[in-house]
Amino acid sequence: MPIIRRYVLPLLMAMLLVGPLLGGCAGMPLQEMSDARQAIRAAERAGAQQYAPELLAEAKALVETARQNVHKGEYRDAREEAEQARAKAMEARSRAEAAAAAGPGSR
Repeated sequence: MPIIRRYVLPLLMAMLLVGPLLGGCAGMPLQEMSDARQAIRAAERAGAQQYAPELLAEAKALVETARQNVHKGEYRDAREEAEQARAKAMEARSRAEAAAAAGPGSR
């Protein structure tokens, strides 16, 4: 019993504490990809194609790169790119909404 207490129990405790931390980073970034795609659709509905085409294109390119990284198993990179795509799409949406509110002809 002393061997178990001395070696096995600390090892099990360490695995229980560290395991979830490592597992959370290793999975496919499904939620992040979905969030990015939804943000792009929202930006398109807001008129980003007209008012913020560069940002919208960047967001779409980032989602495509993230998709390719998912297929390669590079989940960490894919997650970061999907998060960047979401941020770009949200910025494009904000710009489009502001330009649309300012009136026709504004860009």
